[in-house]
Amino acid sequence: VGVKEDSFNVLDLAEYTKNRPWWRKVFAPSSGSSAEKYNVATQLLIGGVTGWCTGFIFQKVGKLAATAVGGGFFLLQIANHTGYIKVDWKLVERDVNKAKQQLKFHSSGNKMSPEVRSKVDEVIIFLKKNVILTGGFAGGFLLGMAS
Repeated sequence: VGVKEDSFNVLDLAEYTKNRPWWRKVFAPSSGSSAEKYNVATQLLIGGVTGWCTGFIFQKVGKLAATAVGGGFFLLQIANHTGYIKVDWKLVERDVNKAKQQLKFHSSGNKMSPEVRSKVDEVIIFLKKNVILTGGFAGGFLLGMAS
């Protein structure tokens, strides 16, 4: 009967905790991140560039959307004034008041559905795992919105 030798790896916890980044200790000790294979400067650069691009595009699309909505409302007013269409403003007001009541009803409960709660938890976990990348993205996004 042969004796099987078991081999064990010894883990020095003091050495292990010294090599772990401080943000992993603070935010998510048991989580890993695909972005951690890059150094801090690369993560900030990637986050900053993608944030700036997103902010710049968000700014341009926002201006375009505001122009479209404002122009549509302006054309609606011109068409109403010239008689091409007739707007039942009492019906519009009633529908707006109904929408306000529904918003008040939904916001008064302050309870999130389980689906929304799980998505919020996923986002929080992602942010904790990628705190440097997220910080770079946020800074880049603000710069993109400002430019």
